[in-house]
Amino acid sequence: MKYLDQMNRKVWIGRKPERIVSLVPSLTELLVDLGLGDKLVGVTKFCNHPKGLKKEKVIVGGTKNFHFDKIKSLQPDLIIGNKEENYKEGIERLEKDFPVWVSDVEDLGDVLVLIWAIGEITDTKEKAKSLNQLMLRDMEGGFLKKGTSIYLIWKNPMIAVGRYTFIDTMMVRAGFINIVSQERYPEITEEEIRALEPEYILLSTEPYPFNEKDKAQFKKKFPFSQIKLVDGELFSWYGSRLLYSSEYFKKL
Repeated sequence: MKYLDQMNRKVWIGRKPERIVSLVPSLTELLVDLGLGDKLVGVTKFCNHPKGLKKEKVIVGGTKNFHFDKIKSLQPDLIIGNKEENYKEGIERLEKDFPVWVSDVEDLGDVLVLIWAIGEITDTKEKAKSLNQLMLRDMEGGFLKKGTSIYLIWKNPMIAVGRYTFIDTMMVRAGFINIVSQERYPEITEEEIRALEPEYILLSTEPYPFNEKDKAQFKKKFPFSQIKLVDGELFSWYGSRLLYSSEYFKKL
């Protein structure tokens, strides 16, 4: 059958997938929560949820460097990737031999479309529908406004979250006002942060693993801001992990 992925690409899948490779950690967890754990044959080294899954599956590399020989040996009838987390050249090489469905997520609406589409492809529509209903319920109404903020995902150089990103959407839902005006993921200097005077500086646990030592350093540099270590998965994973985000945002 012919499907359109979120890049508006036509993907031909000959049958209900029985051998799936996931190139995206958040979507690996989603596939398991859709009841497809036994269909997963390959995952990345960053697929940490659910716990212990990596020991049962073939590791096909990282999100930016695929082990093509391992993927070929698995003979998948579906590979699931992502525009932002994976790399174009790798996806283009894989799609010469296998069906590759690529997601592209900027907001919660895209997440709902993504989950439904995977449910349709894998014949798990009822579970996909239930997941979407739970997410809509959890995210309904938003949360108390907390203040202006800058969300950092990297340390050297410092890289912030800008507009037109999924994290930006989640910041709004968590009650933060993102005062970085650039799009995507701009580099930002200490001088620029001081000029913006954010009420909060959010240090993410991924992809750079900010820690308590970093938090202490930032407190010295930016005494006018509240410095918070935040769970990067709950701000950036756009699969079923979102079901944990709502409660977390309330406690922040």
